[in-house]
Amino acid sequence: MSSMTKSPNKYEVVKDTLVLILAGGRGSRLHELTDKRAKPALYFGGNRRIIDFALSNCINSGLNRIGVVTQYAAHSLLRHLQKGWSFLPQERGEFVDMLPARQQIDDSTWYRGTADAVYQNMAILRNHYRPKYVLILAGDHIYKQDYSQMLLDHISSGAKCTVGCIEVERKIASEFGVMAVDENLKVKSFVEKPENPPAMIGRPDMSLASMGIYVFDADYLYEVLEKEVETPYTSHDFGKDILPRTLKEGVLYAHPFSRSCMGRNTEGEIYWRDVGTLDSFWQSNIDLVSEHPQLDIYDQRWPIRGNPIQAYPSKFFYKKANCKAVDNSLISGGCVITDAEISHSVLFDHIIVKEGSTVEYSVILPQVTIGKNCTLRNCIIDRHVVIPDGTEIGVNLEEDRQRFRVSSSSKVVLVTKPMIEKLQGKKIAHEEHLD
Repeated sequence: MSSMTKSPNKYEVVKDTLVLILAGGRGSRLHELTDKRAKPALYFGGNRRIIDFALSNCINSGLNRIGVVTQYAAHSLLRHLQKGWSFLPQERGEFVDMLPARQQIDDSTWYRGTADAVYQNMAILRNHYRPKYVLILAGDHIYKQDYSQMLLDHISSGAKCTVGCIEVERKIASEFGVMAVDENLKVKSFVEKPENPPAMIGRPDMSLASMGIYVFDADYLYEVLEKEVETPYTSHDFGKDILPRTLKEGVLYAHPFSRSCMGRNTEGEIYWRDVGTLDSFWQSNIDLVSEHPQLDIYDQRWPIRGNPIQAYPSKFFYKKANCKAVDNSLISGGCVITDAEISHSVLFDHIIVKEGSTVEYSVILPQVTIGKNCTLRNCIIDRHVVIPDGTEIGVNLEEDRQRFRVSSSSKVVLVTKPMIEKLQGKKIAHEEHLD
């Protein structure tokens, strides 16, 4: 990698950088779980939300000028940002600003893609924030990264655009944008979701995939966005439209995630997860309860901040001598567990589990009540759900498909409040008919 005559000063670089977190996505592969909330606002790990990872990475990296671009079902996300992320001192030029879709082009045009979301806020960037560099992040991934190292590499390489990249198995690389690079990490080719992904040099089973993280020289970003918006038949997308343009102009470089990863597993491997499906969301949460989890949420060297609920301590009542009690689980505050068996599960705050019930390998979101003598296995239970006494979920998947949402792998069952209300409505109607 070529170097500049003078090494960049980290303090000056982060001070001159604006972070834009793109948090407007719906997350349609999560189905009913994101019916009323944007994917970045989804709960994770017992008392955090997904967007807390990107925000915490920014704070830990010294990047305290942050704009969060929102669009779909943004109420819970905005409320979370207001309550949990309003501590930065504005008088020092530090902030977490909210940038909702403003229909700037016309009355019916919302953000049309990731690039358009930045383009529609470009006047604010130029006239109000005035950054020298712009770091663009997705708000819906789980990982720990020192973005300042990526910024320093961007400047040292002489790039105008740098894309964060991660090594993935070639057999699954078709789900990503894939690139080939030279020995200086200059990108030589970039293909969005290719059928036959290019392999890494010397590693035929691996490919280099885009993480959806970009650093731009601000002036160059404005220039390329103005060109893109005038291009016919565009998707208004960074991966599909902007990166190919920067590649053609010879200013695109790659930044390997391994250079800036701050969260490795017990084997020393980098950790990055897209929790965009029911299976991946469930698995990433369940992994946290293991003795040696892939992600260490207790590591205070790179803390993941959020807006923890100020709840009373959880209470556990066990009167039965033969009850298994709680094993390998995360239990947040304000929970009341009575003669119930909880194993390999994540319970968020204010969960009630009544006597005789069993919860195994399940993710229970806040303010859920589980009745007496219930059995829950391999479940995701959405917020505010009340599980009736004697309910079995995850025991008979054929029955579950008629009542709830079963994941594509037939491994995980999603239960939401409308599903339970519909089920109870059917039961009430049937009972009234019998009467």
